[in-house]
Amino acid sequence: MSITVFVDGQEGTTGLRIHELLAGRSDVEVLRIAPDKRKDAAERARLLNAADVAFLCLPDAASREATAMVTNPRTCLIDASTAHRTAPGWVFGLPELAPTQRAAIRAGKRIANPGCHASAFILLLRPLVDAGLVPAESVVTATSITGYSGGGKTMIADYEAPGGLPAALKAPRPYALGLHHKHVPEMMAHTGLKQAPVFMPIVGPFYKGLAVTVPLDLAALGCSGATLHAAFDARYAGERFVRVMPLRDPATLEAGFFDVQACNDSNRVDVFVFANDTQALVMARLDNLGKGASGAAVQSMNVHLGLDEGLGLA
Repeated sequence: MSITVFVDGQEGTTGLRIHELLAGRSDVEVLRIAPDKRKDAAERARLLNAADVAFLCLPDAASREATAMVTNPRTCLIDASTAHRTAPGWVFGLPELAPTQRAAIRAGKRIANPGCHASAFILLLRPLVDAGLVPAESVVTATSITGYSGGGKTMIADYEAPGGLPAALKAPRPYALGLHHKHVPEMMAHTGLKQAPVFMPIVGPFYKGLAVTVPLDLAALGCSGATLHAAFDARYAGERFVRVMPLRDPATLEAGFFDVQACNDSNRVDVFVFANDTQALVMARLDNLGKGASGAAVQSMNVHLGLDEGLGLA
């Protein structure tokens, strides 16, 4: 028996990629809304309630509106917006978050897909907070560099406009300088941090790929880089999509530069620890359209339905 799936917001970047990931699966029947009915509330409600799994690839307000349309208790919603990532009654769709998270995703009917920056940050900080290596009261700083596809269709159009890049877009561009990035609440809620991280995202002139870096003062924490690395090894042992790289990864050090795009076209997250005697950089990279968005949503669907977690994912 096939699984019926509906993507509300099927023309957006995340929705299109979900369709691509599901296209080769014989176990999935994808319901599609006619182009002339995309804003027809009654037709959207019909398809949402007809689906076993409905992905919401919409702005926050539209996701809340779509959620209110669902009356079928069998329909599982997986929301790719920011609307429900810290909301009561919603499960955070990051299976690697904690040992109990897969059971929660399996049982839940309301699953909030993590943000791309947040996924990398949480996978770095949650094991260290849980292990007591980074106190929950710490003020943590983080920098994230991402490809322009994370900005959606408008930003993609800016970067891919005919005539080449204007000078302002050729260099990396820090943003969210008001210190109110929409991912910060989930970054706190799902790491256990009591203080908002000082977070600076940067968009670069490349399509996709993301890396979050968190600097840590080892002397202040009273631990070593090896201790941090051991905590990651212990947390992610056996995880299919999280790869803990060797301490002070020799290949990266030999190259001299960090490759932000090395996880592109995969659902993988690579975790690194670079350290000397007193300081460390912990880093996580992923494909912001894969494990940072569409891949994570499909992974949560697989977990929820009790299927092979990697079905349809690279």
